[in-house]
Amino acid sequence: MPENLLKGKLGIITGALDENSIAWKTALKAKEQGARFVLTNAPIAMRMGAINDLAKECDTIVIPADATSLEDIEKLYSEAKEYLGGDFDFILHSIGMSPNIRKGRSYGDLNYDWAMKSYDVSAISFHKMMQVAEKMDVMKEWGSIVGLSYIAAQRIFPFYTDMADAKALLESIARGYGYRFGKLKKVRVNTISQSPTKTTAGTGIGGFDSFYNFAESLSPLGNASAEACADYIVTMFSDLTRMVTMQNLFHDGGYSFTGISEDIMEKFKDL
Repeated sequence: MPENLLKGKLGIITGALDENSIAWKTALKAKEQGARFVLTNAPIAMRMGAINDLAKECDTIVIPADATSLEDIEKLYSEAKEYLGGDFDFILHSIGMSPNIRKGRSYGDLNYDWAMKSYDVSAISFHKMMQVAEKMDVMKEWGSIVGLSYIAAQRIFPFYTDMADAKALLESIARGYGYRFGKLKKVRVNTISQSPTKTTAGTGIGGFDSFYNFAESLSPLGNASAEACADYIVTMFSDLTRMVTMQNLFHDGGYSFTGISEDIMEKFKDL
């Protein structure tokens, strides 16, 4: 239901691949709430997905950009500012990739060149986007920048390997730049740690279905959907959360603070 939470606000949404992705659903919610924005993704991801269809639905454009390239980010911001007619109120960083996971390398057998690529794409790109935004002075006062994280940044999930390290770095960057941007322009920076979600990226991780069902059984509210996460992100973009910054916010149905559940205990009762 549109409440115009983002009426008049301008922004950038990264990482929309297909209709299952959190960024895709966030774009639809942001438009519903009155925002104007541009979409962006890496050229290779654009070829894999259907982002141009989303752009039509949201009455906007897609600007290709590699978030690991400072030059691409500068071009993105310049073109987005020209198209939107002003500086940005919000940015969503929804970017993550691990060649080691894709190619089945265990945490004790990492290809370090691939690991550095994971860190650059999944975390350092967050810093790059904010550093360029600061230098180009394209964020409005009291703006909001959100990155998507996962609880593996704090706890061990063996199948998440080097992406766990990348998410820990992402959350640290949010704190570091949250302080800096807060002092400079009252811009807030947060990460959202989402439930396991049936996105194209999520389901590509080995053992995902088993873990999804485990988290569903443990969480008192069940797993949070991509659509519910989009609602939360829109709230973080809105003026309702002006004093929230430098936080990692768990959006996981209570999973992160549940030690055991009756459902899980029942499964092990007779073993």
